[in-house]
Amino acid sequence: MNNSFLRYSGMATQMAITIVLGVYLGRWLDEKSGGDSKVWTLTLSIVSVVAAMYFAIKDLMKK
Repeated sequence: MNNSFLRYSGMATQMAITIVLGVYLGRWLDEKSGGDSKVWTLTLSIVSVVAAMYFAIKDLMKK
């Protein structure tokens, strides 16, 4: 297999896991807070997307 294919598919998997964990953590915190607002879900979703992009760009710059 092509080494770059493995690198980029691993990067995509890492991004997906980071975003999914952020969303689930936000939903869990919203359930624990008991309110109707989805502040934690929205906040952690945005933070996890930014973090995933940061790590992807950082990994791309290594090469």
